[in-house]
Amino acid sequence: MQKKSAGLLVYRIRNGRPEFLLVHPGGPFWTNKDAHAWSIPKGEYGDDEEPLAAARREFAEETGLIAQGEFVSLTPVRQAGGKVVTAWAVQADLDVRATASNTFTMEWPPHSGRMKEFPEVDQAQWFTLEEARRRINKGQIALVRELAEKLTAKKE
Repeated sequence: MQKKSAGLLVYRIRNGRPEFLLVHPGGPFWTNKDAHAWSIPKGEYGDDEEPLAAARREFAEETGLIAQGEFVSLTPVRQAGGKVVTAWAVQADLDVRATASNTFTMEWPPHSGRMKEFPEVDQAQWFTLEEARRRINKGQIALVRELAEKLTAKKE
């Protein structure tokens, strides 16, 4: 069965230019990774949940923040591994210093028999369009590009 995720691409306008809120995954695998390691806050959902409701839930779980406003549907993207990500853009100027993520538990170090808890997201940060393109998961670049195009068309 194909995995599917839903998420929010939150943006704000600063000095007439868009900035995009991205999150960095927590856990030991991601500690020293930066380029193309960031993501929109997102998570998997089942057939019994509406995708937008899942996106809003996942955003709150991964950031501890609530994004409210007009949700604009973006074209779904397929990440490496085949997962389909359905996303919505929403304008919200949120304070990322208040970010608080849920956690997960895994065996660490591997084969040690010790379980350790990690935040699902260890950072949230605002990025310019250029920086977001360098930082975001390659499978999600199209989301940032599409939103930037929509914002440019809106200005004209």
